[in-house]
Amino acid sequence: MSGLYIHIPFCKRICAYCDFFKSADLRSMPAAIEAMHREMDEENRFIGDRRLQSIYFGGGTPSLLHPDELQRFIDQAAEIFDTSQLREITVEVNPDDIDEKYVSALRNTSINRISMGIQSFDDRALRLMNRRHTGAQADRALRLMRDAGFGNITADLIFGIDGFGDERIESDIDRLLGIGIQHLSAYHLTIEPGTRFGRMAARGEFRAIDEEQSEHEFRLVHRMMTEAGFEHYEVSNYAREGYRSLHNSSYWTGAEYLGIGPGAHSYNGTVRRWCEQKVDQYATARSYTEEHLDDIDRYNEFVMTSLRRIEGIDLDTLSERFGPERAERFTAQAKGLEGYGVVVENGRVRIPPERMLVSDAVIEELFETK
Repeated sequence: MSGLYIHIPFCKRICAYCDFFKSADLRSMPAAIEAMHREMDEENRFIGDRRLQSIYFGGGTPSLLHPDELQRFIDQAAEIFDTSQLREITVEVNPDDIDEKYVSALRNTSINRISMGIQSFDDRALRLMNRRHTGAQADRALRLMRDAGFGNITADLIFGIDGFGDERIESDIDRLLGIGIQHLSAYHLTIEPGTRFGRMAARGEFRAIDEEQSEHEFRLVHRMMTEAGFEHYEVSNYAREGYRSLHNSSYWTGAEYLGIGPGAHSYNGTVRRWCEQKVDQYATARSYTEEHLDDIDRYNEFVMTSLRRIEGIDLDTLSERFGPERAERFTAQAKGLEGYGVVVENGRVRIPPERMLVSDAVIEELFETK
């Protein structure tokens, strides 16, 4: 089955860490939204699997749209695709967009999963990140969603911020657990060029925390969430039983997905493409960049995405997809990395979740080169 991603690339304010495809100029939003409906009509044949398992509204800030407009996209997808097995429809929301009226309207849609960008409840950290909500607004928004009957709520949390360590992380997680979320995405802050943090770092006004502190904070999040009964099922993701993100899991398992909107990516098993048009030009002109994946590309992606998940790599599956010789070679390579945390047992190769933060360098050792 496949996934549908709908990218709403508009924000009222640009966060200090964000390098996503977005615009703070809302004047072009109505025209862009209409163009996105046209794109779905015209480009949906890019993927071959017509059975949708999930729809995901990401951004940007999808909660800038009225819930009726979100439902319009869902209804359109039902006309184009087979939605008989559609199980998960997620919308990302910003806390300060959420009030009783918005929640009530959202309950009248088909959306059944809420992803809220909390990042922190600490107002000092929120100001540093240039977030447009307060900790109190985030708390209230989560409770409104919960009390309205949304039973599948995930929150985003950012850790690894210089000057905000254990106490802030512990307080944020305790608060989220007390509210009763079902899923957490906990991301380590990265300082990207071109962002506000990137410019501050270049001037010596901001810095990344060191590797030792990074690993310490990662393990702290891991410990608190797993002790609370959450499964650490992917590097940055924790879920109560039965609440893994179906949509994001499809990315990690090689399923097809269609992306709609400026900056959105699509994948059909052999070709990855993305709409590179600037937001203010998207409504009148649409162009795509394509990347054709060869056998080595697909192999390396399988290795990378599999080892970022708790299940790791099933060696029989690796053999079926890429041949027994590759599977034997991979197994030998993995055994040579056991001293770095790689586990080879019961026909699987995996990296324990508590070691996943430092897994990228290990994973690269298992890649094939061209």
